[in-house]
Amino acid sequence: MDRIKDRMNALRVEADNAVQRAETAESKCKQLEQELYSKEQEILSLNHRVTVLNAELEKAEAKVTELKSTSEDSEQSKTTSENLVRKVALLEEELDAAEKNVKETMEKLRQVDVKAEHFERQVQRVEQERDSWEKKYEEMQSKYRASQAELDELVKTMESI
Repeated sequence: MDRIKDRMNALRVEADNAVQRAETAESKCKQLEQELYSKEQEILSLNHRVTVLNAELEKAEAKVTELKSTSEDSEQSKTTSENLVRKVALLEEELDAAEKNVKETMEKLRQVDVKAEHFERQVQRVEQERDSWEKKYEEMQSKYRASQAELDELVKTMESI
């Protein structure tokens, strides 16, 4: 009788532990989904910045071309052209840096996605384990009730003797 109670208590503890692990895994999954959302927002922001920088680069290149064709001989034009070339070079460097940042962010996003899938699988496994423990618990409960009924019947029989 005590063994059954001990076993029942052990099953309850195991079931509680499984539920806690499942809740922890779900929490971690939600956290990773939030990180994924944050990274997606960062990618959108960086893509917008790349677009803006490309537009500025095109404007600067157009301005350089226009200035070269109209006043190549003028010293002022030369200085302006050099400044624009430097600006174009700086913009190209910024564009390269932004593209590198986008690639790194995409890689991080991929890693976060892989982690999220991993944790989703863990959650499913823990949920299956929990369901198994609940089924075992229910089986043990029914066996306990049957044993208790048998014991009660035996006591009644012995009392009637």
